[in-house]
Amino acid sequence: MLKPEIEDGQASLADPAFRADVVSGLARRPRAIPARWFYDRRGSELFEQITDLPEYYPTRTETAILETICSEVTERVGKGRAVVEFGSGSSTKTPILLRCADPSAYVPIDISGDFLRASTRVLAERFPDLSMYPVEADFMRPIALPAAVADSPKLGFFPGSTIGNMTPLMATDLLRAMRASLGEGAMLLIGMDRIKAADVLVPAYDDAAGVTAAFNLNLLERINRELDGDVPVAAFRHKAVWNDDRARIEMHLEATRDVDFTVDGRPFAMAAGETIHTENSHKYGARDARILMRAGGWTPVAEWTDPDGLFGVYLAEAQAERPAP
Repeated sequence: MLKPEIEDGQASLADPAFRADVVSGLARRPRAIPARWFYDRRGSELFEQITDLPEYYPTRTETAILETICSEVTERVGKGRAVVEFGSGSSTKTPILLRCADPSAYVPIDISGDFLRASTRVLAERFPDLSMYPVEADFMRPIALPAAVADSPKLGFFPGSTIGNMTPLMATDLLRAMRASLGEGAMLLIGMDRIKAADVLVPAYDDAAGVTAAFNLNLLERINRELDGDVPVAAFRHKAVWNDDRARIEMHLEATRDVDFTVDGRPFAMAAGETIHTENSHKYGARDARILMRAGGWTPVAEWTDPDGLFGVYLAEAQAERPAP
């Protein structure tokens, strides 16, 4: 879906899917809003700051893995594929792959149009001879890729641990959508965060500098700006907890006092201590990751991790489509 640019006082232009998710999410019990709505321009900028924090190990760990394995990945997938990056963000890890894969084209896909265009301009300066086709879209559903790459073999690229933000069922659906978008003969290079001790995990989502808290609270700022809300942002605090039963970090916005507010003209009330569940970050063991990929239409062909086993990177190939019965 396309995300329009929103100015103050232009709530009528808000993405209708954002409006629907927020209103329905605040009305349900327990309250929850999908994590994808973190990423307006400010949210995207804050997330990039998070990736540089000392507590946040995933980015630097995966980057080191990619730098180590890139030549091996290229040997396995071959040169000349169109690299399609899902949720490209600032594309900070992308140059590692583009340098060694010698792709025929690069297709970054992101829901944040401003951030997408800015990061594509930066990459275009670094790779002036590479054709780039940015696509502003929600990659949770199949996407019609640009005609220029329609006949090219494709390598999907999904770094980071974004797939962990989804329930296993949603993650399976996403992998199937990627399979449909990339087509026959495609391959996928994907990162997944691994299960580890809570004393490593929790600080990564509740940093001492408060950047993750600002990232979480920015969702309320966006609601106020785009949906004509009057949520008292100062009455909420960021909360991160490890749910061992579900192998995931949960992020919440907790009311520090009883609050009443309106969003899109609808009234809401929350008691002190009540939360809005804003994000999950599921962690996967190596076996669980392989099972998930197979369920999503991909066959794992290689996997790599760092010396401490903190993070996993997997290469998979698209399973052949089954004929209709």
